Amino acid sequence: MESVILPCKSIFPTISELPQNYHPKPKIPINYVEPRFTDTQLNYLCTNGRLSEAIHAIESISQYGYKVKPETFSKLIEFCINERALHFGRKLHKKMRFLLEKVDPFIETKLLGMYSKCGSLQEAYQVFDEMHERDLFAWSAMIGACSRDSRWCEVMDLLYMMMGDGVVPDSFLFPKILQACANCADFKTGMLIHSIVIRCGMSSEIRVNNSLLSVYAKCGLLSCAKRLFESMEIRDTVSWNSIIMAYCHKGDIVEARRLLNLMRLEGVEPGLITWNILIASYNQFGRCDEALEVMKEMEGNGIIPDVFTWTCLISGLAQHNRNRQAIEFFRQMIANAVRPSEVTLTSTVSACASLKDLRKGRELHSLVVKLGYDGEVIIGNAMVDLYSKCGKLEAARLVFDMIPEKDVYSWNSMIGGYCQAGYCGKAYDLFMRMHEFEVSPNVITWNVLISGHMQNGDEDQALDLFWRMEKDGSIERDAASWNSLIAGHLQNGQKGKALGIFRKMQSFGFKPNAVTILSILPACADLISAKKVKEIHCCVLRCNLENDLSVANSLIDTYSKSGSIKYSKAISDGMSTKDIISWNTLIAGYVLHSCSSEAIKLFHQMKEAGLKPNRGTFSSVISSYGLAKMVEEGKRMFSSMSEEYRIVPGLEHCVAMVDLYGRSGKLEEAIDFIDNMTMEHDISLWGALLTASRVHGNLNLAIHAGEQLLKLDPGNVVIYQLLLQLYVLRGTSEESVTVMRPRKRNHHEESLISWSWTEINNVVHAFASGQQSNSEVPDSWIKRKEAKAEGSSSCNRLCITEEENEDITRVHSEKLALSFALINSPQSSRVIRIVKNLRMCEDCHRTAKLVSQKYEREIYIHDSKCLHHFKDGYCSCGNYW
Repeated sequence: MESVILPCKSIFPTISELPQNYHPKPKIPINYVEPRFTDTQLNYLCTNGRLSEAIHAIESISQYGYKVKPETFSKLIEFCINERALHFGRKLHKKMRFLLEKVDPFIETKLLGMYSKCGSLQEAYQVFDEMHERDLFAWSAMIGACSRDSRWCEVMDLLYMMMGDGVVPDSFLFPKILQACANCADFKTGMLIHSIVIRCGMSSEIRVNNSLLSVYAKCGLLSCAKRLFESMEIRDTVSWNSIIMAYCHKGDIVEARRLLNLMRLEGVEPGLITWNILIASYNQFGRCDEALEVMKEMEGNGIIPDVFTWTCLISGLAQHNRNRQAIEFFRQMIANAVRPSEVTLTSTVSACASLKDLRKGRELHSLVVKLGYDGEVIIGNAMVDLYSKCGKLEAARLVFDMIPEKDVYSWNSMIGGYCQAGYCGKAYDLFMRMHEFEVSPNVITWNVLISGHMQNGDEDQALDLFWRMEKDGSIERDAASWNSLIAGHLQNGQKGKALGIFRKMQSFGFKPNAVTILSILPACADLISAKKVKEIHCCVLRCNLENDLSVANSLIDTYSKSGSIKYSKAISDGMSTKDIISWNTLIAGYVLHSCSSEAIKLFHQMKEAGLKPNRGTFSSVISSYGLAKMVEEGKRMFSSMSEEYRIVPGLEHCVAMVDLYGRSGKLEEAIDFIDNMTMEHDISLWGALLTASRVHGNLNLAIHAGEQLLKLDPGNVVIYQLLLQLYVLRGTSEESVTVMRPRKRNHHEESLISWSWTEINNVVHAFASGQQSNSEVPDSWIKRKEAKAEGSSSCNRLCITEEENEDITRVHSEKLALSFALINSPQSSRVIRIVKNLRMCEDCHRTAKLVSQKYEREIYIHDSKCLHHFKDGYCSCGNYW
């Protein structure tokens, strides 16, 4: 070997560099090498970053039958791991049997680790399976390899195989196994490991205890986590973080906050992770203001928010519709020199999309490009959604085309953008192109297309797609698929078809969700749909949706509008939590039913519960005081809006004030209030004044209100007819009237036709004024009693009606509906419900009161102005409508 040494150089050449015609001298044995010298040479090459030369030398050495020390071979494997040189590692593995006198488990474990750390778990498994002897280190290496690759189920399998071989994990391996238990939600194995830990005397190991805590926390076993935490002699920051996280996962943020304070009292200062856990939980449950307070407190304790902190806040605000605030916090984050992550940018772009703020969206797009995130699919999808919602479909398509590897959400965003803009043809074309890019449409893709076609009036295409989903697309329909059809039919005014789809959905075995209920309930918010509301309520109970706040609020509203305020009250009383919408809806329901005292009482209960009234609350409460003729209280309530609650009154509050004055006969105050208003007048305002003037017999004021109404709505035939009647009462002939006659909608139209609807035995019957009545009941009785009926309540009223007066051939529609209901409704039913499209006349109103008294029925008639509840000869409206 003397000929190998080059004394003029300090670097050893590899054997492969020898001349091709070189042959060793016969007197030197071929298999002889000085081991110390070879190992030194190889170590020298590796230490100086010449791993490829070392591997080349190994190949040459193995050809001559030379051996290297196990320590040298182990170091070579380490160098392969450090350099992530998998191909060199494979060469070492191939020569291992030739280079080592004996392959021990230590070397095999090293090889196993090399394969796993260099990204070839399959080859790591091959080494592991070929091992004749597997000790704790081999099992640890294999479990560690699966952990690094997040193969948690395989970790669990390896654990049981390991225990079957009689090898017990140590305190270093248990945390990895427990991490797998937590990620697999396998609390039973976690409990088994806990018992092994206790038996093996490792219960004082803090790393093991912290891992056990994490298992119990992630699996929702709060009582187990609490017991373990309280039994721990030593608790570090990780221990506190785990127990705080356990309470956060259970939604008990109050206790989590208490624990953070206790942590500080025990001398363990919360770190950034601790504060972030709490901030993330507050945002998750929509308590964004409290999350902001925690962040301020964190900063006060010298902890600087990181990108996770900012992202939690921005995402939380965006998800709970506080989009402007989310964008402002993003601006502050950038000002604090914190680099946003993909999630931060996606949440902020989504906030801009919700606001349709194109300018800020473009600024964000520039930042995305500047930071190098423009190729990220998650951000690209958000940008497509932004431009689509802002109506910039060309920009959206440009971003879509530039996404290098589009996922199904990319396609869904672009297809949805076309559908929202009404370009369903382009959306369908894009849908058909998905297979070219080997992207399969999912259920969202189909639902977006169905919804888009329904919204654009293409019902046939939507239904065709709906039925093709499972047949052609092999996609199982979900509740959202049915919801798309239901919502589309309702949007197109096809209430019957929507209810039909709702029933068919249930017959196919699909449980309606909250969205289904919230879509279908408003369609039943009228008197003739009372039975359907109960049917849907039963469905809510079967699907366990009664605790959903939005569903409960919608039921309160729908029951009140269908004439069942007692059910609205029952639902409200049974709610565990109520928001401002719950209170407002019930208060408005009582106002609709003219129950002023109950509405006012609820208002005070709401304030006692700690809720601040909003705009909707004040509108209903002022109306309540109007019903009760409590003018001064109503005026004080109106003033308190701006003085106490800093709410600027809107048009709805001004209309309620005119109604307040009008019901009490204070017409001069009503007109003064209107004259002093700064906002623009509308039809509802003058309509309220016309009603007050008509009821109290002020002809001149009624004409003034009518003229203002006709100016605002010059094509309204009803207003024109009322105004003509008022002129006649004043003595002005129709020929001298200066107001312009509205154009007829068609050549048959002289006045609006009065229609009334009632429901008998699950069938809705419609009646038009002038139709022939099938029965004279209760005509004969009414004719005898009408002459004796009290007329004092209406002696000052202006006798004007929205439809022509009755004569021998023309009977008003509500009388026809009432007669039909009396004859055909079951004797057990004491309630009659009728809906009318025009305002009731006084004669029909008086008739309904007489019928309610004679036939002992409760009669609900909802006309265009008021909900009338007739009982025992009285009406809830108090003769003011």
